[in-house]
Amino acid sequence: MSLTLYYHPLASFCHKVLIVLYENETPFDASLVDLLDPAEAARFAEMWPAGKMPVLRDSDRDVVVPETSVIIEYLDRHYPGSHPLIPSDGNAALQARLWDRFFDLYIHVPMQKIVTDTLRANGENDHRGVADARATLATAYAMADRHFSANAFAGGPAFSLADCAAAPALFYAGIVEPFADRHPHLSAYFERLLERPSMRRVLAEAQPYFHMFPYKDLMPKRFLAAG
Repeated sequence: MSLTLYYHPLASFCHKVLIVLYENETPFDASLVDLLDPAEAARFAEMWPAGKMPVLRDSDRDVVVPETSVIIEYLDRHYPGSHPLIPSDGNAALQARLWDRFFDLYIHVPMQKIVTDTLRANGENDHRGVADARATLATAYAMADRHFSANAFAGGPAFSLADCAAAPALFYAGIVEPFADRHPHLSAYFERLLERPSMRRVLAEAQPYFHMFPYKDLMPKRFLAAG
């Protein structure tokens, strides 16, 4: 098979690409990477020295593609499915890319800051950084809630790259910094994302690994029962 995705089922940024692959039923091989294994981590670093998952390998084109947004654009260009993730209209494409960056930078990254700080050894915690991350999430939630008061999907009327970014970001962020009670439009949007078969499949595959998530005790039971 031409495409191989190097990933981990628990990793939120990996979910972003998996959603795309499942939306379009794109054939691919899945290669699970355990970065806690020094040998595996070293092999992965040979392919992508930054060491961040996921990475897509296309053997037919002899290309290694890192970074989730670039992977999605690559798939949309070279392995298009029945559901384009980048709108053909230039202005609509810019809107999809804008909201892709919004969810990655202002929800996904702050969420990861909060989670990774939990994993630090005693005395190494960054309390100011976590407080700043929670403040960024509060601002982003309010912005997104206003946006979804008038929009069904992040980048416009149709599911796109931006929604693939939103789904895993909101899933994990909603656990570490809940938004449902104060942001009804954002909450309704997230529920629409959860209804998609691609998102349900991603969560079902992640479920056996949820015990590794530092905030697993705060995870809603409906997710723990997935799959």
